[in-house]
Amino acid sequence: MKMITTRQSGSRAFWVATLVALLCTVAMLLPLAAHAAPLSAGSAMPPLSLNDQHDKPAPVGPSTRWVVFTADKAVSDMVSAVLAAEPAGVADRLRLVVVADISGMPALVTRMFALPKLRELPFPIALVRDPAQLTQVADIPRLPGSATVLRIEAGRVAQVVMARQAGDLRAALGLPAAPATP
Repeated sequence: MKMITTRQSGSRAFWVATLVALLCTVAMLLPLAAHAAPLSAGSAMPPLSLNDQHDKPAPVGPSTRWVVFTADKAVSDMVSAVLAAEPAGVADRLRLVVVADISGMPALVTRMFALPKLRELPFPIALVRDPAQLTQVADIPRLPGSATVLRIEAGRVAQVVMARQAGDLRAALGLPAAPATP
């Protein structure tokens, strides 16, 4: 009789452990499910409240027409080069917010190298600096080696373009082609 009780309590322990493991798995996957669908044409643009390289607010608000998102250095450099070559005030004129995910960069590298370089740019860049801010940009579609260009109309995404090269970015933003180099 005692052996049956032990087997039953062992079985109960197994099922309790299995249930706990299942609940933990579901709890871990819920945040991913909330951000499972990337933004596409027709999606509401989620609010972004990030600070720029000067630690000033760089929100995506109702007047924002373009959001350019970058997640790697080479793409960020390409976007910076394109926009820096434009006349001063290009971001204001286009109602453009550039968002760069630098959350994977070590804090020391960010402070000593990245921020001083970013502060030299003539336009603001909203920065995703820590993992807690990643949820704000989790729904922005991304492709390695490309900038994500979101055209916003009335608070909704009207178009999503992946820009791999400077010419692609210029075309997506409606900027004139760069002059040919001799």
